[in-house]
This record gives sequence, structure tokens and C-alpha cells, in this order.
Amino acid sequence: MDRRTVRINVGNGYDVYIENGIISRCGEILKKTAGHSRAAIITDSNVAKLYLEKVVSSVNKENIRADSFVFDAGEKSKSMETLEKILEYLAENRFTKSDTIIALGGGVTGDLAGFAASVYLRGINLIQMPTTLLSAVDSSIGGKTAVNLSSGKNLAGTFKQPRAVICDPGTFSTLPDDEFRNGMAEVIKYGVLFSEEMFDCLSDGATEDIGEVIERCVAFKGKTVENDEFDSGERKLLNLGHTVGHSIEKCSDFNVPHGFAVAAGMAIIARAGEKAGITHTGTARRIESVLKKNGLPVDCEFSAKRLVLAALLDKKRDGDRITLVIPVKIGKSILKDFSVNDLEDFIDKGKS
Repeated sequence: MDRRTVRINVGNGYDVYIENGIISRCGEILKKTAGHSRAAIITDSNVAKLYLEKVVSSVNKENIRADSFVFDAGEKSKSMETLEKILEYLAENRFTKSDTIIALGGGVTGDLAGFAASVYLRGINLIQMPTTLLSAVDSSIGGKTAVNLSSGKNLAGTFKQPRAVICDPGTFSTLPDDEFRNGMAEVIKYGVLFSEEMFDCLSDGATEDIGEVIERCVAFKGKTVENDEFDSGERKLLNLGHTVGHSIEKCSDFNVPHGFAVAAGMAIIARAGEKAGITHTGTARRIESVLKKNGLPVDCEFSAKRLVLAALLDKKRDGDRITLVIPVKIGKSILKDFSVNDLEDFIDKGKS
């Protein structure tokens, strides 16, 4: 696959590089974007076994010293405790403001490493290196970083734009099938939000040209972030399926993966939108069909009451109001505010 490059014009601007095998040349991009200072590679225990040595070798080849911090893989590590350990590691090893953190892995790694890069010494360089489809099309782009608190998901966070994003779709070959489907949920979300053409291309399951899919998703998200970097307006559309999805994750004690939860959340909201007269008739059925074709759920076992109780600590809540993203049709969605008192009735409409 030839290299694809998408420019994100936020902050100082940065490039997203998409190319099979580029992980073996990541040191060249590090040198070009962040200079010759040291690199701290933050990764989890699963990814470290597969790609850490390759990344260290590429960085060392450019005469840049590479050190690494490895944490236990899994959503439960996305915590203040792990974040503190990363910060202590950086301080104990005397990393400076001219050094660079490389986030090597999926969304949990990107969030933890990005958060650390944002607050350590009030900010040092960051390069995102996603190794999952989910992180490639979503969390590695746009600068959002967060950790979970015991009360809910992503309740502590900050913004930190990377200096570059290095995406090697070849790393997806080592993903379990469920993890790839996890990413396809976010890909389908972009279709629902922005492109009926792309949505229809996903109707037969995962596309063969994954590089093009990533490029299109990154371009959609990049343009949205350029228009609303700090999530005060248009960028909220990217939360389609996420309010209910985050509630599903919390209710399952994070045993339901993020993409699976978002998929169910999209379907629930689409069905509720149709019953409320907001969503065009037949839209929910189309969304359900594409989700099922890609091995994703369209509902959950939890009641509307339980989902709403979990949503009360959603970061999108503002006083007694909460904003939901509701599809009007494929390719167009709106933001609609609900009172907390009305939310349960609306979500209940979407339970099949």
C-alpha cells in the first residue's frame, strides 16, 4: 500500500501517515518532527511483545535513545494510578521538555500517553502510533486524552495534539477478530455521520482497502476537529452512540468493548429517533443491517433505567441537561438536548 498522508490543521498542524510497514521507519518521522532528543515509548504488555523491539530499533537507527514503559494491557489500566506511574517513570528517568513520548498501541495507550505528554513538565512532544483500527480512525486523532474514574469513563482528561500520527495497517493482522470489529463500529459511525456512499460500501462487511477507509475516516474527523478543536459545538457529533455506549461499558464493568458498546448505542438511538419522529423511517433498519454484517451488536441487556443512571456522570451532561447525537438520515445527524428526566423515556423507545 502506497503511503497516504492526511494533514490535520490544528495547533501547529500535523500529518497522519498511513502505510503498511511504516512502523519500521518510524524513527525517520520522529527525527523529522521532534528532533534528536530522547523518546519514551509507552505501550501495553500485549503490544510490547509484538512491536516494541521494532520501534526501538528504528528509533535507535536515527541515533535517538529510546526507553520504554510497559503497563498491563486492558481497560482497567486506563486509570489515574497508571497515569501516575508513567509520570513518575518520566521524572525518575529525567525526561525533559525537548523529549518525546511515543504512544504505541490502542486507545488505552493513546489516552494514557497523551495525558502524560500533556501534563508532564506542562507539556512535551507526543507521537501517536496506533496499532488497532479503533485507535487509527478515532482516538489517535484530534488530541482528546482521558482516564477513567471509578464513577465513570473518561471523566478526567485534557487536550494534547500530537506532532505526528504514524499508522501501519499491517499491525492489524495481529488483532483478534473481535478487536477488528471493535474498530469497524467507529468506521460505521463516520458513514452514518458524514457519507452515505461510505456507509453503503460497508454493507457487505469489512472492506479490503483498509488504507482508504482509514484515510477517509481521518479526513472526516480532522475537518471536524479543525472546526471545533475543544468540543464545544460541531465536534460533539462524533459522540454518536457514545452516551449510551459509555453507559453500556460501565454497566458491564467494562467487559463490553468500546466499539461493541458504541454500535449498540447507535442502534438504540436510531430506533428511538424514529419513534420520536426525528430519524427518517428505515434509517434504524439500515444501521442495524450494516452493524450485524460487521459482527456488531444492535442492543444490550441493560434496561433504560440502568443506562440513564450510568449516563448521569457522562461528561456531556450539563446541569440537568444532556446532549444526544441523533441521526436524521444516513449522512446527517443533529445534536439534541434532553432533560435528565426525559432521557429514560427516550432511550426506552430504542430498546428492541
